[in-house]
Amino acid sequence: MTIENGNSESKIGSLRTEQVDAKYHLLDAMSVTELLQAMNESDAEVPRAIALKLPEIEKAIDGIVDRLLQGGRLIYLGAGTSGRLGVLDAAECGPTFSVDENQVLAFIAGGDDALRNPAEGVEDDPNAGAADLKAKKVSQLDAVVGIAASGRTPYVIGALQLAKEIGALTIGLTSNPNSELSKIVDHPIEIDSGPELLAGSTRLKSGTVQKLVLNMISTIAMVRLGKTYGNLMVDLQVTNEKLQDRAIRIIEKATGAVRSESIRALNEANHEVKVAILMLLLNLEAKAARERLLASSNRIREALGH
Repeated sequence: MTIENGNSESKIGSLRTEQVDAKYHLLDAMSVTELLQAMNESDAEVPRAIALKLPEIEKAIDGIVDRLLQGGRLIYLGAGTSGRLGVLDAAECGPTFSVDENQVLAFIAGGDDALRNPAEGVEDDPNAGAADLKAKKVSQLDAVVGIAASGRTPYVIGALQLAKEIGALTIGLTSNPNSELSKIVDHPIEIDSGPELLAGSTRLKSGTVQKLVLNMISTIAMVRLGKTYGNLMVDLQVTNEKLQDRAIRIIEKATGAVRSESIRALNEANHEVKVAILMLLLNLEAKAARERLLASSNRIREALGH
């Protein structure tokens, strides 16, 4: 990359996430105890900053749920830390909520190799972001979330511009107010968590903001889609011993059945936790419980008539 004189560097340097926090100017001279206290103090600012933007997050989630109910997809895009956090959140939706692998997707600039090996150059290419969305045939039914601490990442901007043109719902998650990303999306979510403890290291507070907000987006969307019963994960995939034990305990908690009854129902339900719960609560065979669940939009509470 050729470095040229110009104004781009000064613009980047003016971003909130690039500012130097004077409180930590002796960071390298601190003891481990002082460093721990400083990091804990800095991190405590994150939930307070998010709390100020809950109305904006709510509007975005309502829009995402609406698209998902119509058969659309939730798609995350980001570069570097932002992209990795998007990939992490999308990857967790399958085992936690049994969503199809194509219902919640994530792209990181540079592809999967960038999860471990930096590919920062790709983030400067707006066409790369648009190309990733085109490859998955993004449509007006989809909800596309661009994640960029700076709010100016070309890879993310290019993708969101394409999504906007197609008619997809667009959301921007950034840590810098009045960003370029916020200006082009339907739902800007600007969480100003302030300068980083380690100046410019947006894997710290900005990364924590992104992790917490993405947790909110995916978890609340799945709750609204009926993926839970109360606060129980009733759509989890039973793929190993730990998850099998968790599924049994969830059935016990939801129905009041003893462990042996819960195991029997889970086996007869072909490891579908929701079906097993309805079998026990309504004294049904697996086939009848599954049919009742399907007739109730896959929601246990509706199937119970509550």
